Amino acid sequence: MRLTIAIDGPAAAGKGTLSRALAAAFGLAHLDTGLIYRAAGRRTLDGTPALEAAQTMTATDLEADDLRTPDVARAASQVAAIPEVRAALVDFQRAFARRSGGSVLDGRDIGTVICPDAEVKFFVTASDDVRAERRFRELLGTGHDVTFESVLADLKERDARDSARAAAPMKPAVDAVVLDTSEMDIDAAVAAAISLVTDRTGCQPVT
Repeated sequence: MRLTIAIDGPAAAGKGTLSRALAAAFGLAHLDTGLIYRAAGRRTLDGTPALEAAQTMTATDLEADDLRTPDVARAASQVAAIPEVRAALVDFQRAFARRSGGSVLDGRDIGTVICPDAEVKFFVTASDDVRAERRFRELLGTGHDVTFESVLADLKERDARDSARAAAPMKPAVDAVVLDTSEMDIDAAVAAAISLVTDRTGCQPVT
């Protein structure tokens, strides 16, 4: 069977790490769809209109080394709220999801909009403070001058914008498994997710 796993959730909840681990465990291709919006947002910071940035995006744009900065994260959330931008990027994501070898996609609207027929759906979340602490440490580790308070405020602002937008708001799919990682380390979260995928689909890990 072709296995598609959809993983949604807010920033710094652990969905990216979980997605990469599941892709490796089951031998699937992985797409961090947030990078698509970050790349579009990054180009708007240089003055490119949001829709043009989405329509003309290339694989090279996804390789920029500054896509994880707070400024780009805010820009990504802003362009993601524009329906025309989301529409321009839907086809790319759906084509990736339909690849014959199977796929794992993570983002904000994978289970609800991009892959509503995915065999397995997760909504990965964690408390605001836990997510902010994770992102704060990540940014400090890459040399950014930030405070915990500013990171927490940015996450809350982004959550509010992503959840309230008219186009594909961030929310769990009705059939998604909600995985709260507030008190889980990554090994426990991955083990729980692998077990659920196996139970739901019968697919066995390849690693």
